[in-house]
Order: sequence, then C-alpha cells, then structure tokens
Amino acid sequence: MVQPYKHEPFTDFSQETNKNDYLTGLKTVNTYLGQDYDLVIGGERISTDDKIVSFNPANKEEIIGRVSKADRELAEKAMKAADEAFNTWKKVKSEVRADVLFKAAAIIRRRKHEFSALLTKEAGKPWNEADADTAEAIDFLEFYARQMLKLKDGIPVQSRPNEYNRYDYIPLGVGIIISPWNFPFAIMAGTTVAAIVTGNTVLLKPASTTPVVAAKFVEVMEEAGLPKGVLNFVPGSGAEVGDYLVDHPRTRFVSFTGSREVGTRIFERASKVNEGQIWLKRVIAEMGGKDTMVVDKEADLELAAQSIVKSAFGFSGQKCSACSRAVIVEDVYDQVLNRAVELTKELSIGNPEDQSNFMGPVIDQNAYKKIMEYIEIGKTEGKLMAGGEGDDSTGFFVKPTIIADLDPKARLMQEEIFGPVVGFAKATDFDHALEIANNTEYGLTGAVITSNRENMEKAREDFHVGNLYFNRGCTGAIVGYQPFGGFNMSGTDSKAGGPDYLVLHMQGKTTSEMY
Repeated sequence: MVQPYKHEPFTDFSQETNKNDYLTGLKTVNTYLGQDYDLVIGGERISTDDKIVSFNPANKEEIIGRVSKADRELAEKAMKAADEAFNTWKKVKSEVRADVLFKAAAIIRRRKHEFSALLTKEAGKPWNEADADTAEAIDFLEFYARQMLKLKDGIPVQSRPNEYNRYDYIPLGVGIIISPWNFPFAIMAGTTVAAIVTGNTVLLKPASTTPVVAAKFVEVMEEAGLPKGVLNFVPGSGAEVGDYLVDHPRTRFVSFTGSREVGTRIFERASKVNEGQIWLKRVIAEMGGKDTMVVDKEADLELAAQSIVKSAFGFSGQKCSACSRAVIVEDVYDQVLNRAVELTKELSIGNPEDQSNFMGPVIDQNAYKKIMEYIEIGKTEGKLMAGGEGDDSTGFFVKPTIIADLDPKARLMQEEIFGPVVGFAKATDFDHALEIANNTEYGLTGAVITSNRENMEKAREDFHVGNLYFNRGCTGAIVGYQPFGGFNMSGTDSKAGGPDYLVLHMQGKTTSEMY
C-alpha cells in the first residue's frame, strides 16, 4: 500500500548537525564547479562546441558549469527520440511510472543538502530558500506519483443494464517543458515529472541561467530507472530551439513557467496549426504576478509589517508570488509603513553561502539593470523610504527597497519588477483596498491581514487571485496543501501541486461495451 502523502519538512539550520551537513553540501558542489554537461537525446550524451556558461550571481567570476547548447538539428533529433519513446512509455503501467518518481525522490532526499547548495551557488539562493526549493522538488515527485496511482483506473461513470462504461485517462504525446530560473529545481522537476508520470515523453529546455541543476536532475531520473528517450535534455536559446519546438507539428503540449511576455507569445504560436499537425496543442502556463498584501485597520500590525517584508524580500523578491504591493487602510498606514522600513533596514545582504545573510543577489546583469531602472522610476512616482541602491562589482546585489505614497496606477504598482522592490499605497477603507488589489492584469497571489471576519469573507469572494492567504505572507505555497496557479495574465490557472494538475497532461477516453 502506498503511504499517504506528507510534505517534505524544511531543515532547521539552528541545529549544528544540519548546519554542518549544508556546509558539506557546499564543499561537494565545489568539487564539480566548472564541469561540462552534455545534452541527453534518446539516452545518448551529445556534446556541442557551443555552450551555455552558468555563472554564480553572487560571484560573477565563478563558473558553475558549461552546458552543451542544442540547435534546431539537435532539437529535431530529440523530437524524433521522444516521439519514438512515447510508443512504449505510454503503455508502461502507471505503478511503474510512479515508482520511478518515488525512487528519484529518495535519491534527492539523500543528497538534499548538495542540491540545495547547488541552488545557493547557481541561483544565489540563501540557505532557507534553497532548502525550500529542494523540499518542493521532492514534494512534487512524491505528490504526483500518488496522484497518478489515484487516476490510473479512470473516473467512475454510470452504466445502464447490459452495458459497461468506462472513462479512462490516456497520455497526450510529446511535451515541451520550458522551466524558469527562480525555482530552478522545484518547478523544473515538478513540470517535467507531471508530464512523465502521466505517460508522456518530454523535451526539457531549462532556463539558460540555471542549467546545471537541471542537468543533475536528468542524471537522477536516469539513476531512478527512467527509460531512454522519455526525458530529453535540450538547453538552448528560446529564439532558436524554443520557438522551433513550440511550433513543431509533433509537439502535443507545452508546459511553460516564466514571464507574461514569453508566455503570451508561446500561447499565440501554439495556437497555430502547422502542416502535418493533427491536434490542437495544449498550453499549461504560469506567467507571473503583481501581488498585493492588503492590511485592514483591524489587524495585527506587527504581523502585517513582518509578512510584507518577508514576502517582498525573500529570495530578493524573485518569486512570481512575491509581495510587490502593500495596500494599507489609511488609519494604520503610517504605523505599518514605518515598522516595515525598520525591519527592512535590519536585513543583511551578501553572499548567500554565508548563512547569516537574509538576502543574496539578483540573478544576472539584465535583472540588475531592469530593477535599478524601476527604482529610478519609483523615486519619481513616490517616496523612497529604504534601499534604492545596488552594487554589481562582484555580484548582482540590490538593497531591499520600499517606495511609499504611490498612486495605485503608478508603473511601480502595475508592472512586474521581479526584484526586491515593494510599493506602498494608501486605501480609504477595506473596500477601496480590495479595489486597488484587483486593479492589475495579473491574479496570482494575495494576502489579507485582518481580524474582521466580515472583511475576510468579502476578500475570499472578491479578491481575484488564484492563491489568497489570510494573516500570513503571500509566498510559500506547499505542494498538496496550497495548489498553486493564478488568474488573468498570471497564466492558465493550472494548479501545480493540486488534485487536477495531472489531468492537464492527459485526455479522457470513454469506452462502452454492450453485453
């Protein structure tokens, strides 16, 4: 019997043994820095002259690894391998496919601190953020394996006398997985295994800033017994490889996590029926947010300030769920703002290998430049209360920044920045706060800090986001506990880590037998 799903616990780094284990993980990662990683196509390792070079964003001179880069010819080879492997993989029993995920989870659990340390190095994640990323990767493997075992016999339907009806799920075909750099392990692994455990074969194109953790994950899946051709590893440029694969007539679905700009482009391209294509492609997309924390006048104001700061600046605000707007009822606006400023000024920023640093770098030079430009815009639109400075001499560090007294329609309150910047705006009352909260084109996460039950229920109904939290921060959804995905321009509301996520990778087939 399969054990019930339990979320992988976070590591308590106040315990000396856990701390030492993490430091050992960092030493392990240091032994393989700068190595080359091949493409994996149909089980064959292929090295190319053209490499994606992965750098440490906290120390830009340090190379994490060099990953071979696919071109269109290799992408086509991978498509053929996946297409061929699908013919056999789709017939493999669900229990066997689930077992591969269970074994992969066990391997990662044994190497948990090594993987987290790699995230610290390659993505600039502080210890607790990296630990949560690895735990979430394990959670996805465990949760989706169990979900597949629940779905393997289909869904019961009615039968009449002398008739037997069945409703079964069958896999779709070849999927393209385009994963992001901000959860380079959890989301990359989760989207990949959701497609695989449901009987599909995949081409994995990870983010070009964090390809090494993806290469290591591919090794884990091979070790767990995944047959050749089921998972093909094809890092490459979006313009060359990404577009080609999205457009490909043999692509059955695209699973994408990233920006609104790229997501809408993929959605549009996937909608076209190309020559030789005999289906309408399915798109599963998660595309970011402009997330609001609302603070009512009847609220725990210390909790409000703490939650805003943690949600805005955890992992340097580089989460699609990060709090980038604090909307506060005017009666308590100054108190919450002043306390948030105090807390922000206490935060330490530096190399995330040092456990004492709350915040590390942003991911790369482009991100650094974009965030610093938004801070300049913010200074003209509102009042700079904390931060506002950056330093890209050794790594890409931006101080946690609060800009207050913003108009709800200001650019800083409307556009996704994806960095450690939070805008504060004043609302006349709770209804006005909700109105502001809903005034963006996104609808991913939100939070409400209030002790007023009536207002809570009003928000539950009217705050239009996929994930709404009460009296806590707006980040940190846990697989199987808070299924994650948003409305409007935040994507297709595909709830990752939820009860119906796997169904998106399958199609229903009705069979009816007369007796």
